[in-house]
Amino acid sequence: MQLRTVVITVLLSTLALLGTGVFLSQQIASGLFQERFRQVESEANRGLSQVKSTLEAVSSTDRTGTVAFVRDTLRTLEGDGATVQRDFILTPLPGEGNIYVSAQASGGITSAVVPEELATAVRENQGQYWQSTALPTSDGVSPGLVFGTKVALPPGREYALYLVYDLESVQETLNYIHRILWIAGALLLVVIGGIGWYVTRQSLQPVAHAAAVSEKLAAGQLEERMEVHGADEVARLAQSFNRMADSLQDQIQQLETLSHMQQRFVSDVSHELRTPLTTVRMAAEVLHDARDEFDPINRRSAELLYNQVERFQSLLNDLLEISRFDAGVVDLDSDNWDIKPIVQRAVDMAQIHADRIGSELRTHYPQGPIVASMDPRRIERVVRNLVLNAVEHSESKPIDIFIGENEHAVAVSVRDHGIGLTEEAASRVFDRFWRADPARARTTGGSGLGLSIATEDARLHGGLLQAWGQVGDGSNFLLTLPKSKDMVLGESPLPLIPADAPTPEIAPLISDLEAAEAEADPETEAASSSFEEPTAEAIQHAADTAAEPHPVQQLTDQEGRSER
Repeated sequence: MQLRTVVITVLLSTLALLGTGVFLSQQIASGLFQERFRQVESEANRGLSQVKSTLEAVSSTDRTGTVAFVRDTLRTLEGDGATVQRDFILTPLPGEGNIYVSAQASGGITSAVVPEELATAVRENQGQYWQSTALPTSDGVSPGLVFGTKVALPPGREYALYLVYDLESVQETLNYIHRILWIAGALLLVVIGGIGWYVTRQSLQPVAHAAAVSEKLAAGQLEERMEVHGADEVARLAQSFNRMADSLQDQIQQLETLSHMQQRFVSDVSHELRTPLTTVRMAAEVLHDARDEFDPINRRSAELLYNQVERFQSLLNDLLEISRFDAGVVDLDSDNWDIKPIVQRAVDMAQIHADRIGSELRTHYPQGPIVASMDPRRIERVVRNLVLNAVEHSESKPIDIFIGENEHAVAVSVRDHGIGLTEEAASRVFDRFWRADPARARTTGGSGLGLSIATEDARLHGGLLQAWGQVGDGSNFLLTLPKSKDMVLGESPLPLIPADAPTPEIAPLISDLEAAEAEADPETEAASSSFEEPTAEAIQHAADTAAEPHPVQQLTDQEGRSER
């Protein structure tokens, strides 16, 4: 900013000096010319008048005497008493009669320096006339003035007599003044630039200091403050800035304290609940195993107790995992794995829920292994959460699972064709406990933390989890992972917006048609949400019967049940 201010100041000063210099140059040149012209005009008029009266008074009829008299008379015009160099030109005018005196000139000049307009005026009129001209010199040309009049010489012939004044000395004076102006202007610009640099530096230094302190505050150095000097506006700005920084520091520290207390509370409560929950779970398992001996009411109560304890256990595990992410103590056990069997294991575990809902899980895998550096337990949990989330919102429609790779990354996308997402929902779907429709019941028994944990797992791998949705046309969740830790995550191998997504112009028409069909068949929506909630026993059975992984490396960790 300082450099820009100085540059603008110098540029504007340059324009002002150029305008002033041009004006001064014109005024000085005009003044010099007018002053010298008045002097030259007076001398020229006086000299021409005297010579004219002298020549016209001669009464000699002798050629030799006439020539000698004219030469002696014209010699008086060669600079005697003149303020600048002066020469004469005498040339006969067209006419009849004898010519005693031939054309004459002094100083080596010729009649070529006489402008045609001046020659015509002298030839056709009486009186004295003048005009500016350019005189040839060894270095080029110089300005000059030509004064002329008509004279008569014996034996009655008319001549044109011109006095030529060389204004080279005036031009040299003007050139000298121009050089002085240029030098003075350049020095003045340097001085203006220096003054501008100093003034802007003094003025902007507090602003620069405030910017530096602001950057340090933004970087987390909350103890930084501005220096206060004096009692002017800058000092008041520094005082206000420091008060604002103090307030921000206090609020941030309070928020950090509250955040630590919240994290500690969640972690402590989760850990403290594990022991009684284990006891309750063991009792629930005993009751669940003996449920066949109970009457129908107690049997149903035992089943509900067992299912809800399992769900509570899942929620507790998710809370513990979130607290680990918040505390930054999560470990990543990564190695090179083939992602295809990991994805297939998650799909197999979600198959029981898809069968209950009536959704078909369709897999689209490329040929051959797709190997990347990952923690298989966490990636399996991410994919399982995405598939279960798609099943919950599929409305009994097919679900497509894609796997892709390129030179730098691998990707998994889960595409459902259910209720879809709005733009706001797509931007908030990874928030903790957030639900697009709070009135909608969960059908897969999730905790509401599944997608949040999935996002943290993807970020832990250096990857990215994205969501796209369109109301009435389903949603698409895209997981992209780098193939190795040292690779920068580039473009995903799979598109976030699926190829079968309708264009913005067609989408409203499809939504209107689906709305019309829903009005025609009001039992459709009720049927899609009337399925029985899957039990934890069924989920565990699906995990135990999941397909074996690809032989690149044996998977042994099946832990990590977590759903949205």
